Amino acid sequence: MTDADTTYMRRALRLASRAAGRTSPNPLVGSVVVRDGVVVGEGYHRAAGEPHAEVNALRKAGEAARGGTLFTNLEPCAHQGRTPPCVDAIRDAGIARVVLAMRDPDPRTDGKGVRGLRAAGVEVEEGLLREEAERLNAGFVSRLKRGRPFVLLKLATTVDGRVAVPGRRYLSGKPALREVHRLRDRTDAVLVGIGTVLADDPALTVREVKGRDPLRVIVDADARTPPTAKVVRAKDPQRTVIFVARDADVRRTNKLREAGVLLVTAPRADGGLDLGAVLRWLGDHGVNTVMSEAGPHVAGALVRGGLVDRVLLLFSPVAGGDGPPALEGVPKASDLHDVRVRRLGNDLALEGVLG
Repeated sequence: MTDADTTYMRRALRLASRAAGRTSPNPLVGSVVVRDGVVVGEGYHRAAGEPHAEVNALRKAGEAARGGTLFTNLEPCAHQGRTPPCVDAIRDAGIARVVLAMRDPDPRTDGKGVRGLRAAGVEVEEGLLREEAERLNAGFVSRLKRGRPFVLLKLATTVDGRVAVPGRRYLSGKPALREVHRLRDRTDAVLVGIGTVLADDPALTVREVKGRDPLRVIVDADARTPPTAKVVRAKDPQRTVIFVARDADVRRTNKLREAGVLLVTAPRADGGLDLGAVLRWLGDHGVNTVMSEAGPHVAGALVRGGLVDRVLLLFSPVAGGDGPPALEGVPKASDLHDVRVRRLGNDLALEGVLG
């Protein structure tokens, strides 16, 4: 593989990332077609049910694709879904060589795409920028291999690790708030507990940047979410999922159902609901990525349950916060790896892989 190959694969990864939060249950895929050192077509998968990245790139390339190389961050699909197999489109376009970053963990394709291409006489090389590709599609891989979405735990805290300051609605400044809204736009679902709903009445929409709203997920064992809450009165209440216990008050659950939200039952556990069961339900319904914006109780339960993949801590330059510690009831220390620290205005963002 050459430096030029790496450049083209980076381009495919950048194209793929444009659709973050929009393709579930499908992965993020970008493709670049090159012939004689010139990019003749490129594209990415924009949403489930729409043409795949390879097809979009080949359509743009047209006849110029014949004899060329196709770069893609994920193994081309070999199965008939809502769209035809990409392996067939690549063969029919006359592509001579395919360079892919990683294999597709979907058992319908895993290895079959590579074998199908080679059987058609196409040269296949794999593994270029594999780590970057796996990071980009960590949610898709998590859902297929672990049965749950990839979970990012976001917490805004004071420098002494508390999540509230009396008299202040937001701990974080505007730049940090914009970053949170950017992440909402790029994440399939945002999860909070009933404590956050009752304390802050969040809308869980994207407002600080241009984007689309995520699925809103509320963990509310006793169905205490008020029918007047913003997550219920949203213009699209069907995009709010409230998880309640099986023995939750029937009158309250009926009122929430009448308001148009989706109610799902989950077993009680750990002083609330079984969050593993909540995440498995989301995975079963095609959710690849979740950002928790929950408070200390749910955040602590997620960490205790081994359900957090990445942590984002937003430290506000305030000492003497109020309320419980940011991670409530976590009994043992866990190291963060691959730590990244950034300044967002006056706030400090610390991000890393947990465990």
